[in-house]
Amino acid sequence: MEIYFERLTNELLSKNKSMSYTQARTWIELLWEDFESTHAKTGKEYRGKEVTEQVVRQLITHYGDKLHEFIATNPKYSHLLNSDDGVKH
Repeated sequence: MEIYFERLTNELLSKNKSMSYTQARTWIELLWEDFESTHAKTGKEYRGKEVTEQVVRQLITHYGDKLHEFIATNPKYSHLLNSDDGVKH
């Protein structure tokens, strides 16, 4: 899992210069877990980490440069994502 998370975190950081490494990593973990849990609730067969990686990569491609704006509109996750404990890239 670490390899997937690290690779996707670096991809997100290359799309969004407003995030710290910690914030980007948190986003990747949230997106990954959200997709897998939503997919599991549908009762469909698990298709593997590669499929989840593709879905998260698509989200990065389409929304990565704007993910930092999500905090302002959804305070539910602000405690996870509003941390400024990392270097911005």
